[in-house]
Amino acid sequence: MVETIFPGIRVRRVTTPRLTANVLEREADAAADAVRTVVFVHGNVSSSLFWQPMMLDLPGDMRAIAVDLRGFGDSEPLPVDASRGVRDFSDDVASVIHELDLGAVHLVGWSMGGGVVMQLLLDRPELVASLTLQSTVSPFGFGGTAVDGSLLAPDAAGTGGGGANPDFVARLASGDRSDEPGSPRAVYRSSYVAPGFVSEHEDVWVESMLSTRTGVDNYPGDATTSDSWPGFAPGTRGVLNTMAPTVFDTSGIVGVEPKPPLLWIHGSQDAIVGDASFFDLNQLGKAAIIPGWPGDEVAPPQQMLVQTRAVLDRYAAAGGAVTELELENCGHSPHLEKPAEFRTALLELLGA
Repeated sequence: MVETIFPGIRVRRVTTPRLTANVLEREADAAADAVRTVVFVHGNVSSSLFWQPMMLDLPGDMRAIAVDLRGFGDSEPLPVDASRGVRDFSDDVASVIHELDLGAVHLVGWSMGGGVVMQLLLDRPELVASLTLQSTVSPFGFGGTAVDGSLLAPDAAGTGGGGANPDFVARLASGDRSDEPGSPRAVYRSSYVAPGFVSEHEDVWVESMLSTRTGVDNYPGDATTSDSWPGFAPGTRGVLNTMAPTVFDTSGIVGVEPKPPLLWIHGSQDAIVGDASFFDLNQLGKAAIIPGWPGDEVAPPQQMLVQTRAVLDRYAAAGGAVTELELENCGHSPHLEKPAEFRTALLELLGA
């Protein structure tokens, strides 16, 4: 049995009007008078467990909290209404912030969690003291858009729940801890981190991935048929559909007032979020991995980094303070792969 909770971390159950959420925090924080509170939000196919090393490494005058989203970790596996984009997740996080009476917090979101914290900023700006986006999903969602964020097909064909690998979903559901190709461990090694990165806590990260609830109401969600390539479009239920560009658009953060300072940190070898991501069906088509791709004019790969940079440039032009940090020899998980650089950048953002 793998011990997943690190020494110095305690587990709390926080019941709000929306859900009972699993929350991690440092044991020392329970009695400390924190000057700042940092709330960490994980990404897809993961949980709060991934944040533990960084939580323990923050200064003692900060309160560090990590929240399991619904259907991940040990939070309630409530259904995800994807017609609301990621708002089921962001509203859940806001409800935990309220229940713990935290006030305005410093939000850190990873991957899908970046989309969650951007949505929280849009809907509840008074709760956000600063925003850190690590390897974030584009403000225009995942897949199916041109550089300017416009839809390539009216139904966002090729995005959402139908894009998940059925074998990977089955391996999650069965608790596969092997290192076989396609297993969660193999996906972690090939996609969550850059090639060659080794972690002594890999078994914990695999347990975190395996905490993902599977099915049409959770991961990956449902799908509908489409007349456009590759023949499916987003459904209305489950995790992957929350990031479909028909329902997800956080580019409106440009208009938020006042604008909290923002850090965007990402790795140069990110296999999941990039301008040629192999998790993007259009990129797989262009690479002839999925047959019948209709070409760049109809279904170009999403330029995720270009889109994010453009929105953050507009955020800065409108008066917001933005810092971008790209880390070399780093994949999708800077907080694991380059913890010193991540910590320094976060503390500079917080003025610590």
